Amino acid sequence: MRASLLVFRRPLMVELMAVVLPIVACQNATPISAPDQTAVPQESVAFHAWAPGNGDTCPISVHQKYSVVGPDGKLYPTWHPPIDPGTGCSFGHEHGRDPHGSNLYQLAGDIPFGYANEQLDAYDPVNPRHEDHVGHKVEWENGIPMHDKDDPSILLGIQCDVLTKLHQGTHSKDAFTNNLHELAYHIKCTDGTEIHATLLTAIGTPGEFVRSCDHQAHVSVGPAAPANSPAGGGKRILPDRACADQYLFVPPGQQSPFEPTLHESWQTSSQIRLSDGRTIASFNPYFQVLNPARLYDPAASNNLGHTIDLCYLTNGAGNRVRGSRCTEVLALPISQLTFDDPRSPFDGIERVVDINANRLENALGPPVWYTDPFGKHGSTESFPGSIRQFVAQLNNASVRMNGPRIGLNRNYGSSEVHAPN
Repeated sequence: MRASLLVFRRPLMVELMAVVLPIVACQNATPISAPDQTAVPQESVAFHAWAPGNGDTCPISVHQKYSVVGPDGKLYPTWHPPIDPGTGCSFGHEHGRDPHGSNLYQLAGDIPFGYANEQLDAYDPVNPRHEDHVGHKVEWENGIPMHDKDDPSILLGIQCDVLTKLHQGTHSKDAFTNNLHELAYHIKCTDGTEIHATLLTAIGTPGEFVRSCDHQAHVSVGPAAPANSPAGGGKRILPDRACADQYLFVPPGQQSPFEPTLHESWQTSSQIRLSDGRTIASFNPYFQVLNPARLYDPAASNNLGHTIDLCYLTNGAGNRVRGSRCTEVLALPISQLTFDDPRSPFDGIERVVDINANRLENALGPPVWYTDPFGKHGSTESFPGSIRQFVAQLNNASVRMNGPRIGLNRNYGSSEVHAPN
């Protein structure tokens, strides 16, 4: 696939979703309810969310060739490789796994990054929520075996294809306070379970996060944006300087426990709910980050500490962070790396996703619903700011279905990828 090639394709699937019409696409299928191909699309806020930073060699014009038209007729950025194959230039960031290999690509198409955020502008224009570009991360797996929710040794004889994307910025202060993050979630299983959903999922409580070293302590930071962000299930479990000071600084001969101290866990708890409050679908994927570039540090500017800086510090007892990535950093012939140096091992590229709790209660309802940007107030009719969701006509609550961890041991970076990523 070359970024300079503009391809419009007619639909192979006509019923499931009005997702996207690709401008840059390979072997894509587009629903017939997609926007008019001949219209000049308006540009979304997200379309202008990226500009090249220090060391990035791709111009904005090359980046904007990786774009799709959303169901609202606007242009959105979408997945692209970290290196543009046509020019060889570097974007300096990555978006995870190329979705073209997913069995669900023909149904989902190219994911429009920032679509749910844009719909919030129409639904609640006083309280917008726009996220940076680099935090959109794609993961997928075909034919994963599903198991019992409480006993992974019990296989259910069900296989599922999963394609998902979460905005999970691991370099900025955003997630310290803000709990609304765009989630695209597509799953199709051999037992008939099927969901195609896009929403702003509320992960935990706005204005705070949960400390990584104990997964229990809540750290209050400040007001969230937007100010009316709803509380949600799950947790945003993030590293902070208190955890680092307590556990990572060790004497000679010991190895610092990087896990779980510098591990992020974005534990989502998402639902599709109707206007009467009934839940017709729930799905709780957990998005794990093994090498985030940031940690919460109340002594730092904007509370934003950089993980790599820990490698160069000692505490009052002469202890320091030892082993693993810090050994790699200290072996480099440079006095101190900056957080955005491509040589830093703390760049957020090591991630996995746990597939949890895919539950449907929609046997008597239609498969297509329109919800607000949070997946709530579902109706059979669209309304300003609504998002089209697909939930199979099925009840599977008795199945107790969970899936495995996907994405382990994959590396989506390149020698030019660096924080912010």
